[in-house]
Amino acid sequence: MPRASKRKAPPPTSPSLASCDVVSKRAATGKGRPRKDVDKIDSLFESYANQSLNMIDPTGIESLCSDLKVDHTDVRILMLAWKMRAAKQGYFSKDEWQRGLKDLHADTIPKLKKALPGLEKELTTASKFEDFYAFAFQYCLTGELVLTGLLIKLLAGPN
Repeated sequence: MPRASKRKAPPPTSPSLASCDVVSKRAATGKGRPRKDVDKIDSLFESYANQSLNMIDPTGIESLCSDLKVDHTDVRILMLAWKMRAAKQGYFSKDEWQRGLKDLHADTIPKLKKALPGLEKELTTASKFEDFYAFAFQYCLTGELVLTGLLIKLLAGPN
């Protein structure tokens, strides 16, 4: 009969338990996405939102573009809408705004302005460009015909 080992076996670990422990430590130490960053994103949303619609409307987008020092016809605004997964042309819901700004790690206008060139770089990969193109096509269908023609010109670009 084989002898039983006197060594203690290491405690069983489960990847799911270990990841829960990491998540709870992050929450306890405030790492990850702090609440104050989300509050800043929400505050920024409120500064551009039409309060009666609880959305950023075309007037709010024009103000945003002015603060970013970017023309409202600049393709980077379309890229921003893509990042937000905006459902309707000329409008950003609070959820869309939060999604996009969290993804860009931007909670202020200077940070958002700094993130815009990164959107252009992101589209250099074929899969990201295809996703953007498909989004832009669907996005055009939600807007007015004049804007649709403008978006097609923007997508076509100088090349």
